[in-house]
Amino acid sequence: MGSRRYNMLSVLEDRTNEFSDRIALGIKTPMGWKEFSYKGIGLLSRKLASHLIMDVQVKKGERIAILSESKPEYGACVFASIMAGMTIVPLDIKLTKYELKSILSDCEPTVMLVSHSFVQMALELQKEITSIKNIFVIDEPSYNLGLTSIYEFPNIYECKWRHRSSKSTALIIYTSGTTGAPKGVEITFANMFAQLDDLEDALNIILPDRKVTVLSILPMNHLFEMTVGFSTFLNFGFSVYYTQSLKPKDILGIMVDKKVDFMIVVPAFLKLLKTAIENELNNSPKHIQTAFKILYAIAKIIPSYKVKKSMFKRIHEKFGGHFMGCISGGAPLDVAVGEFFERIGIKVYQGYGLSETSPVVSVNTNKRGDLASVGQPLKSYDAKIDSETGELLLRGPSVMKGYHNQPELTAEVIDQDGWLHTGDIAKISSDGHIYITGRIKNMIVLSGGKKVFPEEVESVIEKSEYIAEVCVLGTSRTFGSKDGTEEITAVIVPKEYLYDKYDSDTIEKLIRDDIKLLSIQLTQFKRPTNIIIKKEPLPKTTTRKIKRKEVKELVNI
Repeated sequence: MGSRRYNMLSVLEDRTNEFSDRIALGIKTPMGWKEFSYKGIGLLSRKLASHLIMDVQVKKGERIAILSESKPEYGACVFASIMAGMTIVPLDIKLTKYELKSILSDCEPTVMLVSHSFVQMALELQKEITSIKNIFVIDEPSYNLGLTSIYEFPNIYECKWRHRSSKSTALIIYTSGTTGAPKGVEITFANMFAQLDDLEDALNIILPDRKVTVLSILPMNHLFEMTVGFSTFLNFGFSVYYTQSLKPKDILGIMVDKKVDFMIVVPAFLKLLKTAIENELNNSPKHIQTAFKILYAIAKIIPSYKVKKSMFKRIHEKFGGHFMGCISGGAPLDVAVGEFFERIGIKVYQGYGLSETSPVVSVNTNKRGDLASVGQPLKSYDAKIDSETGELLLRGPSVMKGYHNQPELTAEVIDQDGWLHTGDIAKISSDGHIYITGRIKNMIVLSGGKKVFPEEVESVIEKSEYIAEVCVLGTSRTFGSKDGTEEITAVIVPKEYLYDKYDSDTIEKLIRDDIKLLSIQLTQFKRPTNIIIKKEPLPKTTTRKIKRKEVKELVNI
């Protein structure tokens, strides 16, 4: 399929024809299964694209924002936007109105596509973001609050689709919302094609069979989901199912119903699944527990997954009997969790990537025994380690065009020779395998792979009238199920005058309450879970920047 003949419009056309009646996208709704064939999703996409071009009269390169849970119609929105020559901005549904407003002000979309659940939010945002001219609902019409559903557009499927150059921006993915300038990663068509090309090699090893059913659990604004779980899987003719719930019971139900073969996950999900299996085992009769322990010990020396599958047949039946494995990415994989699944006969392929690399850099397809490795770089990448800092540097056709409207910020991460500075500390073994060992950046990675930028949290907290200084850090959890992940800690220096008026306990209460109130502007997971109050000023550089590293040592973390 080499990149020689890639053109997004012809790829869409070819796949629609090639896999015509095969299920492309499906979801379980309260009314039962809703499924679209490749042909069906093609028709809905064309209908929406025709409307955007002929009735809305969008111009090439205009932005279209999508605010919706993952569902089949989302896919039609993506394809239609490409056909209409628009740039897609997938939004994180968990963001607050404040955060969304900041992103939309930056990218100025003219059209917004929303699911029923976000109609109200979209209408409120439209009042404040003047660029948004049209809002359409992507679900079937019901109570659309005066908005039109994409299903209600005229059944016109023919139109002159708009070709754009491979250097055009296909997607803008925002990695952060509330700081003065949100970071919008611009991904071009050339970036996407390089990924499709590279991932074809990886998937040929992982999934040589072309009739694969996938369960999708990551949101579509996650580039990992958009590039692999959506674009690559559909390019291969797979059937992708979405779920409205992340409860293990519901997920296992879908896996059984649809005989799911494969998934893309974040490590926190695997941990959840492992815990669910262990809980069930602990509630089983003693003889079953003993049998499991014996088989688990023996499985260590058995290389065949087929044999391991039959040894743990009961567990595999709970997964629908077809589940062969998953790619894990978004955060570091806990080796013990990976080991557990491998041992019961489920393959775990650890991957690594960043939004800035569209996003996949590597997938560990060939060093199965070494779960700590994220694999060798995909074929189009050059990778090297900066000899001074130990930082992983990458170069290749998947590296982003840059941050939207932010040339200075782009120049900070992509040097003149085209090397992207990842901010991750890594080692590359003699056989080319990458091992991520730490991070240079201040970014905090929570257990679900969610990323929090301390500066973003600080910009909200420092609005408090009681706070003189604030430094937000990721502090390690060294106990319980979240061992090894980070939690958000805010180190606060109160304003001097408070000590003249109140005792320490009152000051602490005032500050905690105020932080709680201000944090409403932030998505739940970005709010500090730990607050440390210090009386003396925090260590700073000559330019008055707080020295994070020293603050971290100061609070003994």
